[in-house]
Amino acid sequence: MIFSEREIAGIAKSEYGLEVNVKALNGYEEDNFLMTADSGEKWILKVASEKQGRWAVEGQTAMMSYLSGTKLAGKFPEVKPDLGGALLTTLTKNEEVFFLRVLTFMEGTFWYQCQGHTPELLKSLGKFLGGMDKALEGFVHPGLYRTLSWDLSNGRDALKEISFIQDPHKRRIANYFLLQFETEVLPQLSELRRSVIHNDVNDYNILTNNGEVSGLIDFGDAVYTATIHNLAIACTYAILYQHDPLKAAALVVEAYHKEHPLTTVEIDVLYYLIATRLSISVARSAFNAAQQSNNEHHFLTEGAAWSLLEKWIRINPLYAADLFRRCCGFEGVIHRQDDHATLLSDRQKYVGRNLSISYNTPLKIQRGALQYLYDDKGDTYIDCVNNVSHIGHNHPVLVRAMQKQIATLNTNTRYLHDGIVEYAKALTGMLPDRLRVCYFVNSGSEANDLAIRMARHFTKRNDIIVLDHAYHGTSTLAIEMSPYKFDSRGGSGQKPYIHKVESPDLYRGRLKYTDQNAGEGYAASISDMLESLRVKGVEVAAFICETLLGVGGQIPLPEGYLKNVYQHVRRYGGVCIADEVQVGFGRVGEKFWGFELQGVVPDIVVMGKPIGNGHPLAAVVVTEEIAGAFDNGLEYFNTFGGNPVSMVTGLTVLKVIKEERLQQHALVTGNYLMDLFRKLREKHAIIGDVRGHGLFIGVELVKDLKTREPAVPEIDIVVELMKQRGFLLSTDGPLHNVLKIKPPLVFSEQNAKDLATNLDEVLAELSKL
Repeated sequence: MIFSEREIAGIAKSEYGLEVNVKALNGYEEDNFLMTADSGEKWILKVASEKQGRWAVEGQTAMMSYLSGTKLAGKFPEVKPDLGGALLTTLTKNEEVFFLRVLTFMEGTFWYQCQGHTPELLKSLGKFLGGMDKALEGFVHPGLYRTLSWDLSNGRDALKEISFIQDPHKRRIANYFLLQFETEVLPQLSELRRSVIHNDVNDYNILTNNGEVSGLIDFGDAVYTATIHNLAIACTYAILYQHDPLKAAALVVEAYHKEHPLTTVEIDVLYYLIATRLSISVARSAFNAAQQSNNEHHFLTEGAAWSLLEKWIRINPLYAADLFRRCCGFEGVIHRQDDHATLLSDRQKYVGRNLSISYNTPLKIQRGALQYLYDDKGDTYIDCVNNVSHIGHNHPVLVRAMQKQIATLNTNTRYLHDGIVEYAKALTGMLPDRLRVCYFVNSGSEANDLAIRMARHFTKRNDIIVLDHAYHGTSTLAIEMSPYKFDSRGGSGQKPYIHKVESPDLYRGRLKYTDQNAGEGYAASISDMLESLRVKGVEVAAFICETLLGVGGQIPLPEGYLKNVYQHVRRYGGVCIADEVQVGFGRVGEKFWGFELQGVVPDIVVMGKPIGNGHPLAAVVVTEEIAGAFDNGLEYFNTFGGNPVSMVTGLTVLKVIKEERLQQHALVTGNYLMDLFRKLREKHAIIGDVRGHGLFIGVELVKDLKTREPAVPEIDIVVELMKQRGFLLSTDGPLHNVLKIKPPLVFSEQNAKDLATNLDEVLAELSKL
């Protein structure tokens, strides 16, 4: 406080002729004092510093005076002139200038003090606010044409404070919504009506009486800006503690529209503006915490704001726009009767018909938000299976990095650029020392193809050993070494230079969980094959294996399996290739790479899918010896491999994994989810096995625990029912009876709990069919 209570009492008497008792009140930027006369009459004296600007303070004062002359008179503080008739009193203390105003005291119950925010109260707020904004259409003041960080039009300013949010999960959500502000609101700003608005209609400024809004105080953030911002801010605080915040917001919007009709452009950005206000608020709270602020006003709604952001990101923006439009009498934007027949027909006509589509009723996904997907019907889904979007759909840090680079340069590796070297250093820094040379390509299929080509160059051999049911991609060679493909309908069968060995499946295989030396036992089958081939005069170039088996059934390898296999393969002169396309980059939790779980170092590592978070990027990393053998005079060039945009993408993915501690998160969340699934196994006999590491999980469904007959078509029913509940799952395994769970690593503990709870209910429902 600049002025003491005693000093304020003296000022009240000398400047305003008031004999009062004074009590200091908390404020955000201004110092506030409650002044009470012996008669019981009350006033508020506000002290603003010169840094707030005289014009701005005069503008606020003029705004209150203007409203007092409308039909809303009495619902806002009125300014009491000083003894000289001035509405604004200027005083100097310690060579600083201060502006003082005395306002009438507003009686009522603050919004935050209300026991419950009924539909009637929410509508009353909308009506009150609509009336105020309509009244202010005719008000202008030069002092309110100013730049404020709290003005939602300047939402990007909060990006400077985002880094102060310590919790990576929270920081990610706020940053995501600020990105949506940039992409969805900024381009529309010029289309939004503008006027002077209050700009801080929060739960500590709204007054109520007898179940309706009776007044509004604190005009310190008043500004000339987009009118819709006022409604967005009011909705933000009105719905902070609502169980169904969107429904509550719709009540406010509907009542506002009746008083001050909205445009469809304003309605369509409202969802994003509410999220923007929340994000600005929590970022500012984090900044103030870092500055060790002891002003409780800086943190009043922080907890509630985070809770609402968690709810808000689970709301499909299209659903919000549709609801807001309809409650205002406009036609909605969701057409649920559209069965996508035309789209499906055109797809079959113009796109290859053997591109499969998930689910009985296909989804048209329009947006992604971290671990959530939004469809065109307004529904939101938790993505439990898309391991490509490793750090989350549209992660804001990655999106901005890619936007910046693609706006700067995208070319090929025939020119020097720092990005490819920087990324190669970062990537190899996550690998054992002997893996030091990188080749960048565009897909896991291409990477596996190149890995085999390099192994053949190095060994001067041709034959490859693969695991039964394995899948390594869609190129000609990748299909040839994928039993999942060549043994299936339409497949061309096994080539003579491809040698297939049994899958080390501890649930269905020759050796089970109870076999202590299962890893060694399964590895022996490869030793036997190598010897059998040697006798026939066949030498093997390479053994390729996923470090956890994906399409083969989400199968973790038995302990010691790769250690023994690699010894056998190398003894016979072969190269060991670790396929990390589905597994790597921290998904398994305990380690960064799947092969590290086995305590081995491959000769070649293949990476794809998560490496670029959906951007077409893949890599092959090899030893110096293998790279040297490949450099035989024939140039290797890949048009898009290693381009600057891809390199920035890969580097940013690594950065996010590290900064957000996603590997550790995968471990903790994955273990929690598997514990929940194991508890479900005790309740539901259809669950035969739960297995995995981190967020690489398989749940095998069976009809009978003894015979282990695959639960087909039951598993397909489960997937469809879970989809109806908002969870996207898929199936894998040679018998198509394994639920695969490989969500983006930002998948939360609450997501895990919700997934398990709904699966429990679906399995109970299934047992009654």
